[in-house]
Amino acid sequence: MKSLTPFYDPSISYEDNYAQGPFGLFKQLDKAQQVPTKSSKFLNVEVNLPFGQPAGPLLNANYIKAAFAYGFDLCVYKTVRTKLHKCHPLPNVLSVHPNDKLSSNLDTVLADTNYNQPLSITNSFGVPSFSPDVWQPDMADAVKSAGHGQCVIGSFQGTQSNGEIENDYALAAKLVKETNAPILEANLSCPNEGASKLLCFDIDKVERIVNAIKTAVPDRPLILKLAYFPDDERIVSLLTRVGSIIDGLSAINTLSAKPVDAKGNPALGENRKEGGVCGDAIRWAGLDMVSRLAKYRKQMDLKFAIVGVGGVSSSEHYHQFIKNGADAVMSATGAMWNPLLAIEIKKSL
Repeated sequence: MKSLTPFYDPSISYEDNYAQGPFGLFKQLDKAQQVPTKSSKFLNVEVNLPFGQPAGPLLNANYIKAAFAYGFDLCVYKTVRTKLHKCHPLPNVLSVHPNDKLSSNLDTVLADTNYNQPLSITNSFGVPSFSPDVWQPDMADAVKSAGHGQCVIGSFQGTQSNGEIENDYALAAKLVKETNAPILEANLSCPNEGASKLLCFDIDKVERIVNAIKTAVPDRPLILKLAYFPDDERIVSLLTRVGSIIDGLSAINTLSAKPVDAKGNPALGENRKEGGVCGDAIRWAGLDMVSRLAKYRKQMDLKFAIVGVGGVSSSEHYHQFIKNGADAVMSATGAMWNPLLAIEIKKSL
């Protein structure tokens, strides 16, 4: 299909998108239409359809309200921190053009501003966050805006400082709980930390973080946001340690790559030779990760929910993820360029 105007404008800064957005159809709430569906349960919350948007595109309550209006029933408020954290400078979003699918081996890919379908993009922001005195009241507003069968998930991330990072994750979880968000999501897979240094691969640290969060906020379901795990051994290790403690796993975030311009120079700048890539080129990895998590969930008799993410841009993709074992599905890039995606999926049921 022909791309619609994205609701996030890649040509302007994150701060300007936060203040001025959303754009395109998301600014025209009168064009939205609700499609009736048979509701279901996701982590004990009733949802019209277990489909929505993951941490990233929905910067604040204005974006969440627009997403709800256009039928995205599970909306993750963009990852927040316990203190102010600036965004990377432009560019943050560029179109990338792998020859086929992107591998998990840090491929070099051409990046430019030709946003053609099927679309894959760089996701290079550095997990920016306003301070809690800004995001807490705004997240609370987003939570209140949920209609029947809709839900805000509060995403958060600890920041490495002098103290133990699990303590900052626990504090972030408490701050998110204060907004009344009914579900928490701990981001353990920020691609800007480097492909080999992702937090979710450090199983000892993940276990400490999960225990700290559950001690601080025992009464909210907890989802962990994961990257792509190339080997099953680490998946089994993760599930052995925390599979019975957590309530859900969201996979995947992005695949890391080296975006370059037509001259072979780092497209994101010399200081950012690597960046996360999301969209069509990573769908294989999302589907693969979901099916493996579902296999081990069954084998190990665990009960956590699986959120499938990665390259979902059509109703067919939604059904593929559900077939592979996902309990819910989310779309970032696909939804950003096609705000009607949730409506199209509901019409396909």
